[in-house]
Amino acid sequence: MWSYSWEPYSVEVIMEARVQSVSELAVRIAQDPALAAKIKDNPAEAIASLAAPLQSDVWIYRMVVAALGLAVLTGVIGAVVLAMAAKPIPEVLVALGSAAVGALAGLLAPSPAAR
Repeated sequence: MWSYSWEPYSVEVIMEARVQSVSELAVRIAQDPALAAKIKDNPAEAIASLAAPLQSDVWIYRMVVAALGLAVLTGVIGAVVLAMAAKPIPEVLVALGSAAVGALAGLLAPSPAAR
């Protein structure tokens, strides 16, 4: 967010940094009276605007899971088709499928920090 003052040669730039933890949010509220006022007026909207975009945007997460799932299915179907045709399965196909399965497992497993 940019903030301008009409006084000569006075330009103030305010960058709203994203908050990663509750303790960081508490520090920001204590240091910024404007943020404290926003939270008093509408807490849900003010706190949601401070969340990191990759943690608050569920569509990014869904697109990544869908793409990885598609890569796994493509790898499995490709391997089955090649096996039925009695052709060797390329190592790159196995590697891509394995990497996609590992990435899906990492995304879908519960986070240790969430406990």
